[in-house]
Amino acid sequence: MNEPGSESWGPYLLILAGAVVGVAVIFLVDPRWGGFTLGAVLMIAAALRFAGYGGQLAIRSKRVDVTIMGLGGFGVVLTSLILGNDALKAMILNLLGG
Repeated sequence: MNEPGSESWGPYLLILAGAVVGVAVIFLVDPRWGGFTLGAVLMIAAALRFAGYGGQLAIRSKRVDVTIMGLGGFGVVLTSLILGNDALKAMILNLLGG
């Protein structure tokens, strides 16, 4: 059992490593794939936080953490998919009335 005052790192290092890989992919391979990787890592972090593996990922309440990380990850994945797809860009602009 954890002693009072000790911090549990939980999956924090796994998420940090995934974010480093995502940034490396952005700079070395392709921004679309790197963005997709970063978004996926954020959604994995949200799923881990939802499952109770908080550790250093637990900053606010569970509900707020999961919502922000999940929506942020979805937004980054969606943006990375839009980067290289003109037809998808046009469809989204049509939906938004632009």
